[in-house]
Amino acid sequence: MKLASVSLLCVAVLPFCSASCSSVNGAAIDLIKSFEGFVPSPKPDPIGLPTVGYGHLCKKPKCTEVPYSFPLSTANADVLLKSDIIPFTNCLDSAINNSVKLNANQWGALVSWTFNVGCGNVKSSSLVKRLNSGQNPNTVAAEELPKWNKGGGKVLPGLVRRRAAEVKLFQTPSSAQAHPSCD
Repeated sequence: MKLASVSLLCVAVLPFCSASCSSVNGAAIDLIKSFEGFVPSPKPDPIGLPTVGYGHLCKKPKCTEVPYSFPLSTANADVLLKSDIIPFTNCLDSAINNSVKLNANQWGALVSWTFNVGCGNVKSSSLVKRLNSGQNPNTVAAEELPKWNKGGGKVLPGLVRRRAAEVKLFQTPSSAQAHPSCD
C-alpha cells in the first residue's frame, strides 16, 4: 500500500493536530520506511532502543502500547507509522517560522529528519535557526542535515546515507507547497 498523505489521519484520529499542513508526501514516507526498515516484532535499534514497525520507538516494555499483535503486518505498521509521524509534523511546524516557504519534498525531508532525531533536537538545531533567519533553504539543508550522522555518539553509516537521501529529496523540485500551509 502506497502512503500518499497522512493528513486525513490527523482529522480522523488525533484532535490535537495543528491546522497547518501535516501531510507528508509519498516520497518522504518511502524514505522513512526504507531507512527505518520493517521490524515485525520489537527489537533493539542500532543504539539499543526497542523499536517495532517502521521506527516506532517503544514507550513501554515489550511495546505493549502498540494496539496490534506481533508480528506486525506491514499494513498495521503503515498505520502505526502514520500515527507516529503526526507529533513530528506538529513539532516541525511549530519550530519553523511561517515566513519559511517549503515545498512538499523539502517538508518531507525535514519530517524524516525530525522523526529520526526528535523534536527537542530539531527545535534547538542550527538548521531551524538558519531557516528561520531567512537563509536559503537548499543551502541550509545541504550544510546542516549531514551533521546529524551520529547515534550513541558514533558516526553511523546508515545515518550518513539517510542524511544524504534527505538532502537529495529536499533539493528535488516540487510545485506543491507544504509549509506554512498545504496547497
